[in-house]
Amino acid sequence: MKKSFSREQRMTIVYGILSIVLVLVLLQLWLLAATMNAYLGGDEAVVWPAALASLGCFALAAGLLRYIYTLDRR
Repeated sequence: MKKSFSREQRMTIVYGILSIVLVLVLLQLWLLAATMNAYLGGDEAVVWPAALASLGCFALAAGLLRYIYTLDRR
């Protein structure tokens, strides 16, 4: 039997996850700006690695947000 988290514990987990998601979104914005700067400067080699890194950040953020929704259902 799993014991459910108290309200204070759930809120601490939610705030921590949302902080990580905020950092990931800021990382994606920086990655977009740096990639566009390199691409417009003529360096096309960074486009696909940056796209994969951004996709990884998106997947991680989506997984963390999905965990918040499942935490709320318990």
